[in-house]
Amino acid sequence: MNKIAKYIYALALCCPLVSCSDYLDVSTPENADDEFVTATSSETFKVLSWCYATYRQGPVMSVYRWNDPIGSDAEYYPEIGSLNNANARLQPELLSIGTANNEFSALYSIIARTSKLINLIAEKDGFKQAKEAGEVNDWTQLYGESLSMKAFCYFELVKHYGDVLYGYENTSAAQYSLNSRFDILDNVIDMFKEAAPYMYRLGEGGITAERMSRGFAEAMAGMAALYSAGWQTVRTDVAGLYGDVQLETKGVEEYKSIYARRTDYLDYYKIAETYFDLAMANKGTAALVTSDERGYANNPFQRHFQYNNDLQISPESIFEIGNMQGGQTGQTTSSEYPYAFGRPSDGGSSLAAPCKTFGAVRIMPTFYYGEFEEGDMRRDVTCAVTGSNGDGNEKMLSFTPGNKCLGGMGINKWDWNRMNPPFVTEQRQSGMNWPVMRLADLMLMRAEVKAVLGKDNEALSALNDVRRRAFGDTSHDINASGEALQEAIMQERKLEFAGEGQRRWDLIRSGKFVERALAVRAEMSQMVADLKTKGYHEFENGNVIPMYIWVKSVHLDNPLTYDPDKSNPALYPGWRGQYDYTTTDAAGAVKGTDHNLAIQGLFEYIDPASDKARQLEAEGYVKTDWGKGIVDNEDHYCNSNLLPGVKAGNVPPRYYFPLPFEVLSHSNGTITNGYGLAQE
Repeated sequence: MNKIAKYIYALALCCPLVSCSDYLDVSTPENADDEFVTATSSETFKVLSWCYATYRQGPVMSVYRWNDPIGSDAEYYPEIGSLNNANARLQPELLSIGTANNEFSALYSIIARTSKLINLIAEKDGFKQAKEAGEVNDWTQLYGESLSMKAFCYFELVKHYGDVLYGYENTSAAQYSLNSRFDILDNVIDMFKEAAPYMYRLGEGGITAERMSRGFAEAMAGMAALYSAGWQTVRTDVAGLYGDVQLETKGVEEYKSIYARRTDYLDYYKIAETYFDLAMANKGTAALVTSDERGYANNPFQRHFQYNNDLQISPESIFEIGNMQGGQTGQTTSSEYPYAFGRPSDGGSSLAAPCKTFGAVRIMPTFYYGEFEEGDMRRDVTCAVTGSNGDGNEKMLSFTPGNKCLGGMGINKWDWNRMNPPFVTEQRQSGMNWPVMRLADLMLMRAEVKAVLGKDNEALSALNDVRRRAFGDTSHDINASGEALQEAIMQERKLEFAGEGQRRWDLIRSGKFVERALAVRAEMSQMVADLKTKGYHEFENGNVIPMYIWVKSVHLDNPLTYDPDKSNPALYPGWRGQYDYTTTDAAGAVKGTDHNLAIQGLFEYIDPASDKARQLEAEGYVKTDWGKGIVDNEDHYCNSNLLPGVKAGNVPPRYYFPLPFEVLSHSNGTITNGYGLAQE
């Protein structure tokens, strides 16, 4: 997308990955000698750019980051019979042992490269002089950035693989064993702690959110402490693995694993508080987007995502992985936004209006209808009820399992239609950055920690700052304490970050995953039962999901819609419609002139035999399946695709990926896969 992406592309082409067949032989693959690599800070940055590129094209673009957003009580995967979401369904025993090999290899390759860079930079006079003077310059930034990248990769390894190998980079090990995640996370915290003072704040030294900054390093130190403090599924089959760390457990053991939390967790909440406070103090130019200057729209929450769609860095972003539009020879993908995570589209792979959006992340109807309060501007920005037909026309989404415009309600935060102009040349090449952390995330993690430590006023301040952006006023401020406040913060995170890969991990570390999985299955089952017997289901907030809705195509002079208007069925819900593709290179794909859908009955029950239904049909509206698609596929929505790996009896959630076979086979029997994962 921007400057860093240009370096990334250049380095990704000339620096090969370490072979996936040998996971411990991870010496740096740099062919140039050390003196040349560190001749100038700009040359050194090019090497570091390879690390950003490897992370983007490996872990980000492939299995594990792709699974993060699709296994919670708010989000699910749309297809039947696919193993793409076996991990997200909490059924990792279905995965082959090689499922996440490339991600594992990429992370250790980055660790090897950054370890080498750290040592080289530490010997540079420019670094030594700045360190002695207590100053920050380009060399100290590169040192801190390399150390932060190394720590970040170890954090990602623990998060997605559990207990892994630590400290073998750039060495040849004849014998090795697993290291405790708790020890690794202690080292991760220390690395981020060391790195932060050497780094620029956002906006200093030319540092943008496409590079790691001081505030990000401090936020990650806090996050690592938060994850170490949280509930997690640990192994019971490796004697002495966790050393002196004492654990409390809940539920029962399964697959030689159990749900546990360290007994000294409050000490880690205090560490998290320290670093979240520092991250807020050193956030630099990062700021919550609380106003919308566009004039034709008034939704600050959407404004943040419009920056993403405009290929700009949002003021709210703390860290994004950079992309460039279109890609180039040797790089077949440059962005999963909106293809995998955006508003669905039935368009073709190229020159479509708009191009295909698979839509891997779908929104639970119980979440859409039952949990957003009236006036919450996040609902329509988060949840799409319509998609794109690929010929310039809006299309109603269907709950029939599948992908594109099948599979249920999609994510509305990223949408080809919201680009200016939309990129119609090729799917998966929009150029949108991969978001990693935004300020609202830091604010609500900090609020969570404050609440757990009994500092309710500080927690409420951060929580309500986020809510005021969502509602545009103070009338929805929360006033709670204790457990109720902690639950309110977790719910706010659910509303704020749906589709962004946070809810699943929030449930895991809060210890609420099992109970919420069982609860959402019960909620969905009750909804289906009511749809069958009454033709609708009413939620506690008064919203109604019906079996059928009525839709028709209409013409709007401005077919891309913005804020909702309940008086106009083509403008409610908001944030939908279509871009005018007659102005793009895909003009030949556009059909007709009535590009928008007017929707009746989305939040109310209209009896199909009623006078109102007959009147709507006389006006050209067509009765269309809505909740009926859920009823017709009850098992998919209430059982087989809704966290089936979580079973009654309070068994531990299992969400890790398998360690590669090479790690196991070369360990002389000291390492096996746990949690019921494949061994060969």
